[in-house]
Amino acid sequence: MTPEMDNAFDAIRAEYGTDSIARVEEMLALGGGGDRHPSQKGAKWILPGISPVPWHDPHGHSEIAPFVKELEANHPAIKDELAVAWADRREAFSDYEHYLTRQQNWQALYLYRGGRLVPDSAAAVPTAHRVLREFAVETGKICPLLECHFSTLLPGAAIAPHCDLWNFSINLHLAVDIPDGCSITVAGETRSWDEGHCLLFDYSFEHKARNDGVRPRTCLLVDLWHPETTQPERRALVALITEVRRLMGEA
Repeated sequence: MTPEMDNAFDAIRAEYGTDSIARVEEMLALGGGGDRHPSQKGAKWILPGISPVPWHDPHGHSEIAPFVKELEANHPAIKDELAVAWADRREAFSDYEHYLTRQQNWQALYLYRGGRLVPDSAAAVPTAHRVLREFAVETGKICPLLECHFSTLLPGAAIAPHCDLWNFSINLHLAVDIPDGCSITVAGETRSWDEGHCLLFDYSFEHKARNDGVRPRTCLLVDLWHPETTQPERRALVALITEVRRLMGEA
């Protein structure tokens, strides 16, 4: 713990109560979290008490369901605007830089990054940008430590099995443009995307994806707070990870 983290945690306890961030403190005391599912072994941080469930019903959490409903209702416009952007604004896409790797056959168009909306994407994909802003950013559902982007896997591309860093955020996929031959596997269970609908999974579990189709596969990916985290925990986790990144020279 640094003085900055101590001060941030003290302020949260003063506002919400002495036990309000006990799970975050337990995670730190245990050096990244205690017992975990075998498929979460590669994750760095496991917040105790989060249900070890790989796949979630995207409509099953009251906090997330309104956002899911709005994304799915606006899928036709989102898909049309994405197609125009892919054809006419290819410079807006970049190689996706995952914390483990960078892939040229995995392209990304960012809507939210570095704790803020990406202004340029509002012109390229206005419907997705509006829905994200109104239903995830302004409501505090998005995890500001991470991002939202259109994720385009080119034909033949594969994402190797990996765990993401923690379990206190959760990954939502809107299936925007899905050719035959695409799949995603989480904790050993393989599913395919249903165009116009969402998938929701805990990406602290090992997962992989591939596009064996003949055209690009695109989903809108959004990193949301796990619905089992509390407001004081979210504030503490932002303070923690921001300070860790600063100490590592990433901020």
